[in-house]
Amino acid sequence: MNSFGAVGFGALNVDKLFKVDRLAGAEEESFVITEEESCGGSAANTTVGLARLGVNVGFVGKIALDREGDLQLADFCKEHVDTNGIIQTKKGHSGNVMGFVDAKGARALYIQSGVNDTIAPEEVNMQYISQAQFLHLTSFVGQQSFETQKKIVQTLPAHVKVSFDPGILYIRKGIAQLDSIIKRSYVMMPNSIELEQLTGEKDPKKGAAFLLKKGVKIVAVKMGADGCYVTDGKEEHHIKPFKVQVVDTTGAGDAFCAGFLYGLLTNKTLEQSGKLGNYVGSQSVTKMGARAGLPYKKDLTLI
Repeated sequence: MNSFGAVGFGALNVDKLFKVDRLAGAEEESFVITEEESCGGSAANTTVGLARLGVNVGFVGKIALDREGDLQLADFCKEHVDTNGIIQTKKGHSGNVMGFVDAKGARALYIQSGVNDTIAPEEVNMQYISQAQFLHLTSFVGQQSFETQKKIVQTLPAHVKVSFDPGILYIRKGIAQLDSIIKRSYVMMPNSIELEQLTGEKDPKKGAAFLLKKGVKIVAVKMGADGCYVTDGKEEHHIKPFKVQVVDTTGAGDAFCAGFLYGLLTNKTLEQSGKLGNYVGSQSVTKMGARAGLPYKKDLTLI
């Protein structure tokens, strides 16, 4: 086996995205302009983003023996993501997401988790994960796979750094449920809304300081149109965003994580890593779907 810059560990979903004239509320109607299907899942999107930047990556997740599972494996192979950590089962169905995206790129997502939520600790190949510099964790809908993540984090070798992008699903669990992962995280990358909900602090600086006190070494706060705020407790930077035409914001945060982790893996400064995160995130929103707009290593010469 090869050693990995990063191994992702999260849900694998096939995204069915519908471009609509507006996001309809309860008892309202809207109409579909176009529809597309693509592979997704937060950690999976970040892993593909890293692969496109030339990082050797692998993945831990679960799929069923069905069409959606086949699509995930095929897409990972096309993107040069190692699939030896993926669990396959004959029972149940692979995850899928139905998403609606309006003209401004705002979205509403409906998740059907399937076998994503049935990962048991004994199914995870610890030798596989132990080869990674970073284990990148993102959320599952169900409790079983979340508990498995917590157990895996507790038994990780010291040389494997944890990268944690909690997402709103995990943020809603509250600080007590997330505490063991947060304390083991080398880097956390919440968005500003998630950070406020988790820490009770509206100011990103205060929210980040809260996480640093918990033991996190680096905090990168994704702030959308306001760029990002990054700190390691010794230095801090508020980095401006790149201006682009927004088509679809699906996966923008995942893309930021790929750029930021790439910076850390290639020994860039904290500020440079934040800029890389902003750049990769900005490129991802210029096309429909979470992965189509992800840049390649050659594109980094543009920043």
